[in-house]
Amino acid sequence: MKFSCFTWSLLPSAFALVNPASAAPGWTFDTKNQTSGIVALEAIVVSPTLALWFDRASLDPLQINGHSAWGALWNLETGNVTALDVVTNSFCAAGAMLSNGTMASIGGDQTGFAGNPVIQPGNQAIRLFEPCASPTGEGCTLFESPELILIAERWYPSAIRIFDGSLLIAGGMHGEAVFYNIDPENSFEFFPRKEQTVRPSAFLERALPANLFPRLLALPDGRVLMIANNQTIIYDIEADTETILPDIPNGVRVTNPIDGSAILLPLSPPDFVPEVLVCGGTQVDDTIQPANLSSQIAATTQCSRMTITDEGIARGWEVEYMLEGRTMHELLHLPNGQVLIANGAGSGFAGFNSVADPVGNSNADHAVLVPSLYTPDRARGERISNAGMPSSGIARVYHSSITLTPQGNFLIAGSNPNTGTVTGADVKFPSEFRVQTLDPPFMAVERPRMLSMPAKLAFDSSVTVPISVPASLVANATNVKVALMDLGFSTHGFHAGARLVFMNATVAPGGTSMTFVTPPNGRVFPPGPGTVFLTIDDVTSPGATVMMGSGNSPPTLE
Repeated sequence: MKFSCFTWSLLPSAFALVNPASAAPGWTFDTKNQTSGIVALEAIVVSPTLALWFDRASLDPLQINGHSAWGALWNLETGNVTALDVVTNSFCAAGAMLSNGTMASIGGDQTGFAGNPVIQPGNQAIRLFEPCASPTGEGCTLFESPELILIAERWYPSAIRIFDGSLLIAGGMHGEAVFYNIDPENSFEFFPRKEQTVRPSAFLERALPANLFPRLLALPDGRVLMIANNQTIIYDIEADTETILPDIPNGVRVTNPIDGSAILLPLSPPDFVPEVLVCGGTQVDDTIQPANLSSQIAATTQCSRMTITDEGIARGWEVEYMLEGRTMHELLHLPNGQVLIANGAGSGFAGFNSVADPVGNSNADHAVLVPSLYTPDRARGERISNAGMPSSGIARVYHSSITLTPQGNFLIAGSNPNTGTVTGADVKFPSEFRVQTLDPPFMAVERPRMLSMPAKLAFDSSVTVPISVPASLVANATNVKVALMDLGFSTHGFHAGARLVFMNATVAPGGTSMTFVTPPNGRVFPPGPGTVFLTIDDVTSPGATVMMGSGNSPPTLE
């Protein structure tokens, strides 16, 4: 992996770093005083100060219009939570940002919920959260309409932004099922709608019955890599063709209800060669019915990595191993290029009350409380470590979420492997309303800052912005990285749309300004919202929210 690096000439010794290495801060979990109000089973950052959460239409404590809310905004600066009026059931929906900065929540559950009778069916629903200038969320609303619907009914679908700023929507099922996908929607469609019928997918058909929430990764040539069950393809949207790739090795399955996670590793200039990492899941026969499965079946430690070039595909998947088995966890980018492995369970499956021996209601057990870091450019066998990582102390299993924030830390909430809202000291895996952040070491030191940033960035352009750099970093810096990131949409063990593109960058002597070159086109970074981070010697700045491209409504190629 290639990064732009540069060393400043040394400044006077008065600016040298004086803190001893032993005093260096570490990773920390911070449990907030405020609670989420709803179970945050889906999460997406929608502004520099706001994250949006969805739950099912359950009986959660946060209220709106005389009933329990199932949508909320979390203020990243104050911890205040604001209920959103959601009309349709967003339970197990997908989501992503469009090229104009509008968040679209896609699909959901077709049923209502006892005790919350105002809910409407959600499996054809599209919910829009348009860009809102209020830093506190005041006046921010969701837009829904009976005329704004999907072609097909979709519960447990996936969605990502593609090269023209629209959304590709894949998979799901028509209605509720206990475990496997027994009423599938094995097709693709787009939002905004481009065609009046869905596109059938032979891949999703082959991947039954464990093909829910297929893992979609937009490649830098505009095609989409897809993983479902233990199978992988490249889907060419423009040609409507599927190219079969090698299966995940050793019979490991990685999509709901057998949840592993997947991520596109950071893309670096000049060639932006894509590599895919898939970790966790379970080595289990998907013909076994859930009543014959156990919450104690161990999740796999396996990670599989492949370079998506002709040569890399011919070599196939390279296998390495996590420090523990995980299912229902997530993989997320750090701005320095590392990948965080967080949340999840060490055994069992997604869902509740469907295996032979649920733990309370949970199909899974043995919550994994300590995160790990994956460093892509280290040698195989040396990439994964949890040295210095703390324990969260809170189980984050089925229906939990996590996302990187513009502040540079990770917002963690949710967990609810139950049929409704269940609390109590005697419940091992309750409905979880506690909110945490996982704070990297740089959150506790003086950080570089970007003093201003254009609201919009054109593709393939050189941009110079003023910055402020702590004296210690000016004096000793050896490695500078500028990352353009899509912070993604967290749901069901997958961070859909998550993306990191490194940009060639130089920093002026003395650290007063930096110049970077934006991605060449909307295939390398799909046009739409992004966050720019500056990292100097692993100390990362707060992020700057930008619009990559014109900000036009989709479809757009600029």
